[in-house]
Amino acid sequence: MAGGTGVVAGGRGGRTAVARTVPELLSWRAAAHPDRVAIEVHRVASLTFAEWEAGATAVAAGLHARGLGPGERVGLLFGAAGWVDFAVAYCGVQRAGGVAVPLSDRLATAQVRQALAHCAATTLVHGTEAGTGPAPVWPVPAATVADLVAAGGGSAGTTPVAVARPGDLAQILYTSGATGRPKGVGATHANLTAAAPTHPRRLALGHSDRFLHAFAIGTNAAQTMLFNALTAHPTALTLPQFTPARFARLVEAPGTGTVFVVPSMAIELLNSGALRGRDLSRVQLIGSTAAPLAPAVAARLAATFPNAAIVNYYTSTEAAPAQTTMIFDPARPDAVGRAGPGTLMIADDQGRALPDGATGQVWLRCRHPRAYYRDDPASQATFHGEWVRMGDVGRMDAEGYLYLADRHEDVIKSGAFKISTLEIEAALYEHPRIAETAVVGVPHPVLGSTVAAVVVPHPGTPEAEFALPALRGFLAGRLADYQLPTRVLVVEQLPRNEAGKVLKRQLVSQLAHTQLPEGP
Repeated sequence: MAGGTGVVAGGRGGRTAVARTVPELLSWRAAAHPDRVAIEVHRVASLTFAEWEAGATAVAAGLHARGLGPGERVGLLFGAAGWVDFAVAYCGVQRAGGVAVPLSDRLATAQVRQALAHCAATTLVHGTEAGTGPAPVWPVPAATVADLVAAGGGSAGTTPVAVARPGDLAQILYTSGATGRPKGVGATHANLTAAAPTHPRRLALGHSDRFLHAFAIGTNAAQTMLFNALTAHPTALTLPQFTPARFARLVEAPGTGTVFVVPSMAIELLNSGALRGRDLSRVQLIGSTAAPLAPAVAARLAATFPNAAIVNYYTSTEAAPAQTTMIFDPARPDAVGRAGPGTLMIADDQGRALPDGATGQVWLRCRHPRAYYRDDPASQATFHGEWVRMGDVGRMDAEGYLYLADRHEDVIKSGAFKISTLEIEAALYEHPRIAETAVVGVPHPVLGSTVAAVVVPHPGTPEAEFALPALRGFLAGRLADYQLPTRVLVVEQLPRNEAGKVLKRQLVSQLAHTQLPEGP
């Protein structure tokens, strides 16, 4: 990519503009495919690229009219029904020279206020969905997209707007907070557009007319979908509220060739029976992100979608858009990705590269790395040049396949052993009566910690099947003796955050306050 403004003029042979900022990328796509639908919220709203471009420019004009300065942060608080307005507001903020801060409407009011205070936001743009109680009083001026368009005079092209540069901060996205207080991860325009296409005939997901997802705005998975909408061939299709039945109907709808899920959503779809009897032959790609996909769940997806590749995407809020991908391979069921040359490293605690097969910290290389916003100590621990520490423990074999042992903070240290909760969860998912499961470490006076399993049974399962001796007997041929659970807790559902990740700290607390039989 070259040029002072990041744009190279079109020429012979179909060469087109190279987008270096998000607004440039939107303008490039709107010029190439003005009438193509970019985003569709089922039975709610749709947005063409021309409408996206005009709306973003109008929002930018409104923000300027309200006094937004270059580099100022703008919170974007939207629910699932508000994807169209969110996309317009996101690009409008950046076109005005501001920094977009996506936030989920599933957050508590106090959590939204905390994020706004942390990033020192000066404005909040929110959706129009009606809540169940009185509207919150926010610490910064708040407006809808319609308010901003009106403030700018409704014009999409006459008000001058700020010109962002590739190195400017474009987005702050908060981590899920599954293992601690959420951190704000800052990304520049160069980071966000690093994987963008440069030719309108070389767009990703060309086998599909629509790709389907139901990710909550404010998550890394949702931001991936936003940029898929901006850069890929198919329309992004989502729905105002996820239920297995509603989602399954759209999976079967004509044109849906790609479906994106998180593991919890895949499990719910499979367990609900909503996919039974449907024609799923047109789906060619099932993409799973946000957390490792248990091999047993991947195998069920492969059996359910006979013509689809089941692909695991391994990345993080900190590392995106860098990622590894892995098509589910029964010969390597536990592999989560394969490294390209120089893109993945397993290192010791001092950051020194380890040989193939050794277990250590997983690092992923990102050409335009991100950084934690207003948190230099955390940034220094996670970002080293172009390398990003993923927070996972794993190993890489001689062929470049990556195998995760666990999240660094989830590894159970029991006596002389370091135990992977992911390995135990994968074995539990082979149990025919377990719908969902999570494994955590609980304190032990001698060993330090021991294994506890939390299980959600399929309806109608006798309690005796999950008695500790029965479950240990099931796992005995699959795991080493020190990996076997010493406690089992049966629950109706697992606590999850808006990204679908299990809140394991809540489970540890619940186990601490629950009297259960203990094993050896």
